[in-house]
Amino acid sequence: MSQAARYVKIVEWSDEDQCYVGSCPGLFYGGCHGQDEKAVFAQLCEIVDETIQLYHSEGKPLPPPTSGYDLVNTLARMTTNS
Repeated sequence: MSQAARYVKIVEWSDEDQCYVGSCPGLFYGGCHGQDEKAVFAQLCEIVDETIQLYHSEGKPLPPPTSGYDLVNTLARMTTNS
């Protein structure tokens, strides 16, 4: 399993922005957006890979993974710590 696969990638429609918005909770804030859902997901995957490479090049430990069976609890902890 790649390190990128350990992080949940979310693409959802935003009524406010009138486009698809991609995010990766737990790895970075912000994300990407566009009119094509598949293109936004592809761009999001690239951003996740680049972010992981940046962590490695700076010698920083990666944040805890957000994928897997404990996703709901991980997301709940993130929102209560914000």
